[in-house]
Amino acid sequence: MWQASWIWGQGEASPRNEWRCFRKTFHYGEEAAAAGGETKLKLTADSRYVLYVNGTQVGRGPIRSFPSNLPYDEYEIGHLLKQGAENAIAVIVLHYGLATFQYLRGRGGLLLQVDRLGADGQVSETPVRTDASWTTAIHGAYDATSQRISCQLGFTERFDGRGWDEGWKLPEFDDSAWERAEAIGAPGMAPWTTLSPRPIPYLTEEPVYPARVEEMNFVKPVPWSAAFDVRTIMVPESVNHANTVTIIGLLAAVVTMAEDGVLTVGSVDNGRMPLRVSLDGHWCAEADYYGEAPQQFVQARLAAGEHLLLLDLNREMHGHAYHLGLDSDVPFEVRSPRIGMGGSDSSGVPFAAIGSFGWAEHIDHEPESVIDRNPPLYAAIKQVASERQLADYREWVKPIDPRLYHTADVYSQTAWRVVDRPQPVPAALQRAVLASADPGVIPLHAELDTEILIDFGRELSGYLAFELDAAEGTIVDFYGFEYMRDGWRQYTYELDNTLRYTCREGRQAYASLVRRGLRYLAITVRGASRPAKLYDMKLLQSNFPVADAGTFQSSDAMLNEIWRISRDTTRLCMEDTFVDCPAFEQTFWVGDARNASLINYYAFGSAEIVERILRLVPESAFQTPLYADQVPSGWSSVIPNWTFFWVTACLEHYRYTGNAAFARDLWPHVRFTLDHYLAKIDERGLFKIRGWNLLDWANFEQPGDGVVAPQNMFLVKSLRDAAALAAAADDTAAQADYEETANRLRDAINAHLWDENRQAYLDCIHADGRPSKTLSMQTQVVASLCGIPDGERSEWLRGYIVEPPAAFVQIGSPFMSFFYHEALAKLGRQDVMTQDILTQYGAMVDKGATTVWEVYPTSGITQNDKMPTRSHCHAWSAGPVFFLGSEVLGVSGVTPGWTKVRIAPKPSGLAWARGSVPLPGSGRIDVSWQIDEGAKVMKLRVVSPASVELELVGPEGYALESDRVVIGG
Repeated sequence: MWQASWIWGQGEASPRNEWRCFRKTFHYGEEAAAAGGETKLKLTADSRYVLYVNGTQVGRGPIRSFPSNLPYDEYEIGHLLKQGAENAIAVIVLHYGLATFQYLRGRGGLLLQVDRLGADGQVSETPVRTDASWTTAIHGAYDATSQRISCQLGFTERFDGRGWDEGWKLPEFDDSAWERAEAIGAPGMAPWTTLSPRPIPYLTEEPVYPARVEEMNFVKPVPWSAAFDVRTIMVPESVNHANTVTIIGLLAAVVTMAEDGVLTVGSVDNGRMPLRVSLDGHWCAEADYYGEAPQQFVQARLAAGEHLLLLDLNREMHGHAYHLGLDSDVPFEVRSPRIGMGGSDSSGVPFAAIGSFGWAEHIDHEPESVIDRNPPLYAAIKQVASERQLADYREWVKPIDPRLYHTADVYSQTAWRVVDRPQPVPAALQRAVLASADPGVIPLHAELDTEILIDFGRELSGYLAFELDAAEGTIVDFYGFEYMRDGWRQYTYELDNTLRYTCREGRQAYASLVRRGLRYLAITVRGASRPAKLYDMKLLQSNFPVADAGTFQSSDAMLNEIWRISRDTTRLCMEDTFVDCPAFEQTFWVGDARNASLINYYAFGSAEIVERILRLVPESAFQTPLYADQVPSGWSSVIPNWTFFWVTACLEHYRYTGNAAFARDLWPHVRFTLDHYLAKIDERGLFKIRGWNLLDWANFEQPGDGVVAPQNMFLVKSLRDAAALAAAADDTAAQADYEETANRLRDAINAHLWDENRQAYLDCIHADGRPSKTLSMQTQVVASLCGIPDGERSEWLRGYIVEPPAAFVQIGSPFMSFFYHEALAKLGRQDVMTQDILTQYGAMVDKGATTVWEVYPTSGITQNDKMPTRSHCHAWSAGPVFFLGSEVLGVSGVTPGWTKVRIAPKPSGLAWARGSVPLPGSGRIDVSWQIDEGAKVMKLRVVSPASVELELVGPEGYALESDRVVIGG
């Protein structure tokens, strides 16, 4: 029973990037401790919190959710309290003040109470609750102008350790200068109308130390750099959602050259907003730009004096920061043109915004917003050649909110170095990465900064933590990335994976509050007056708490390594939901999670995380009855296949767990969304929709409007799976209806999407009636997997799947390979499946991968030839764990809850294999087999619980000799 009130500070209800501290002291009497029972603290917050009791970190949260159904966390804190003394509860709350791909904008708030429970488990007293007696202050060390990490995530950290007392977490801290918190409402207030207990366990925090110092370099950054939130500058109301927005406007500055010289304008991350530069009215031609994508630069020789710099912002974008740098061979200054136009600009931002000249919000499942991309006023101002001419448009030249800009951009300063001098790594510097009392001393250079590059040895995901000794004012920049090869670094375009820490004098420690994914960590020491000593550098690996219950080994060492990195990828992508990747997005994409769920069953056997993510999806119905493709998210977007995969995942979860209550709970939501999809069946009987009709990143025809063949085929499967779920929910009438509807759609597909001349299924029929020019493996694979063809057509497709024609568009991502491998398994060609895994994933291992990639290098979506993929750790790619467990080991459930299990190994060219597959709820099945090729015998040993019925099936052409060991019973 909640007795606390929601509290926040004075001022804005939903401030941008506010790090706000709350604290309360209270006396914990000896009589309370003597009474027995427990002392429970429960809390939640908007947007994220870290909780401390008497200075000890207790937990982080809350888990991502829709604000209308906000979970709260509960901790036992009795062991942290001091009897007969004052105690302190301290909470830091980070409020985003804008929508992300994990968070829908609410308002700032903290809700907390402490309950004492008697020996009978009942609440005897509530000594602490949030109310107006709490004190609060904005954390003075965090820079609120830090920019977005990415459009998917919140903000980077810029922490200044000077002038802020970290003792604020302790009872003896003097908070008399802090303000009183404001009670803003009772539990149940909007937007948090429902509060629910946390449905999953707490995530891990495991200290992991680096493997080695990879490099040391003396460096000098680009002399001027900044990051702008141009989306919010041009469309302030866009903070309320994360939908794509077309913006039309300009940034302007006056650059003063001390003498004749060359000015370089550059962006080290122009993936979402290409660099388009005008100097004194001359727009640089396309051929003038240079640089290795996604970096882009342009140079101009300028005379001494003032020059007008314009940057064109005319682009559809989600909200990535706009990173800009300026360099010259002569001294220069930058100022806002508002100053020279007779106006004033107290913002301190040396740029001005011009516009916006129009904008449009785009929601893929709603009618398109049409906008003039070249309005006359915008076109006229683009021709302005001087500050004097710009004065004619002064009402359009606006100051920039300083919260939307920060200078000395860590991302640009790390990725754009005007001096870079590699140095041998001193042997003693390796102490920086060891759990040792001896520090690694980072050498100084009289004129340059010192960068050390740390390799953690593998991909990780969690919170950076370090301890160092440095002089006051020393700046230490951290930048994490995933991949380097032969000295070349793949910087994380569209991901500002940085942290800036400014030191106070002496020895100090810091633990990040922002989750990051990385393998490599560049640490750059700037402005040091004496060498910095790095005593401790680690990452607190944080993921959903699972053990390595599943295992796999075989006679092929490469296959074993592929299985291992696939398992590790899945764990790294298990947070409070499955996420697509631990670095770039950390987003729960619904379609990705269907495959991740199956992989998890075989690697870890967790049913809790799967049930949690499946129940989240229908909560997006207020955004669209088609259900959103990532949840909870401020981006209202639909990929039809992703919803279809969710339906399949609901059925598969029921079959894995045998949880009939889950089937009954989810069935109405499945029916609700499928009925809305069926409303889009056209007069031909085909599913036709305008939207994001994605399946694979490869370049086959999957247009944003029309009939897309794989979507129609997956809808057939989704309807059949829904019918099976209806049966589990005892809705036999709906079961029959959905089976009949699936058959009608299958007939329509065969009538309209088969190309008789080319003997294959079309990829699509465009909105204007044109059939696709491409034929793809994607469509043929999905047709076979979903049971679309029969007769001669089935044989054509079997041939394509076993030996893909070179003329077909090939599979571009391991995600699509999951369906390809499903189709091969269905055809009984596990040998082809295993060889494809060895070929495609073996290429990753050969390039040093410790986790599996988002795409294959042949997909064509990376920005330069050195990038094999964008994300190097992607859960949708970890399919080998599932297929090597279900096909090569041969373990699969026959009945719901896996009360009966089939063991039917497929050797696939291997001499032996062994491993474990977790069972739902408890226990596992251990399988080992070996082939006697001469005798054509498979020797199979199975260890399993007595409660599980087994069906043992040998491979075709081999006699089976089996040995079962029963445990329990």
